[in-house]
Amino acid sequence: MENGNVAERLKKVFENAGKIDKIVIVNTGAQDPNFIYITGFTSGLFEYSYLVLEATSAVLFTSVLEYETAREQAREGLEIIKIESSEDLRKNMEEKIRGFRIGINGNFLPHNIYEAIMKSYNPASIDDVSDAFAKARIVKDKDEIENIKKAVSITKWSQMLIQKEFKEGITEMELASKFDSLSLSMGAQGTSFRTIVCFGRNAALPHHYPDSTKLREGDLILIDAGCLFNNYASDITRTFIFNKEKINPEDLAKMEEIIKVVKDAQVMAIRAIKPGMRGKEIDKIARNYIEGFGGGKYKGMFIHSLGHSVGIEVHDGAGFSPGEETVLKEGMVITVEPGIYINGFAGARIEDDILITKDGASVI
Repeated sequence: MENGNVAERLKKVFENAGKIDKIVIVNTGAQDPNFIYITGFTSGLFEYSYLVLEATSAVLFTSVLEYETAREQAREGLEIIKIESSEDLRKNMEEKIRGFRIGINGNFLPHNIYEAIMKSYNPASIDDVSDAFAKARIVKDKDEIENIKKAVSITKWSQMLIQKEFKEGITEMELASKFDSLSLSMGAQGTSFRTIVCFGRNAALPHHYPDSTKLREGDLILIDAGCLFNNYASDITRTFIFNKEKINPEDLAKMEEIIKVVKDAQVMAIRAIKPGMRGKEIDKIARNYIEGFGGGKYKGMFIHSLGHSVGIEVHDGAGFSPGEETVLKEGMVITVEPGIYINGFAGARIEDDILITKDGASVI
């Protein structure tokens, strides 16, 4: 965490958290994304570990199983305490939070654990501070941006190299598997979401998951994929045409037009981005262009928002949508992904991850 050390990230959270003394993060079978944000850990499960945050430091209570893994990764400002029994946890947690005003991540914490904290550890009060984490995480520090850039680079290379695997008869599932293997071979920790591969008519379904559909000559291919690098996600979509010479001229012209319209809308939106604008203003630029093109021939065919924040989670916060009031700030990383979807024919989407800069925006 070169520019995202524990104390700096805690400061960002607590300045938005209101009148609380401490924050308690509890993992379940999965890790709370805010656990990852504060610790920066890239290894270990930390199931049912408790992380107690204060204004300038944090304490992690974890099992014997994870203790050494935590110690090896712990940065300045993070104390690691080994927990050997449920009674040991109860005593440590009660000592730490009894009588204090506590914040929790209400978007993640199960109700039964919330009740256990109230009954077993006796805080003075518990408030949901999930919005404080959202505000802290939406503006990325230098370390986060570098990790996202690496994840984007891996995914973009995979999008280029995967074209060598375009062969008649390959299934969507097979191509998705090859894509994921490419990403892993270039250093990805894993996928940031389930890779989407769509052939032909399936590309008209924005979130179609790969199935046994086989690639045919003249098909349009849509691949929406991302990977993780040091916990940070990428999200890139590309649309290809397989063996153009096998398509009748009318269908080819239609495919090429929707791809061009989508790309033009994306470029227009990216060029307009500036700090101080609202998310809905950027969405409107791309949406108006697509829906007004050719006298409205694609009206109603851009059926999702223009983009979302990317970070520890692939959908990491607010972005560009028709009703989004979020004010854009330097350091935000947001996707720009316009699309056109024609049921029974095909669809096109082009997506890039954008870093908002002091003067505008740059494509990562």
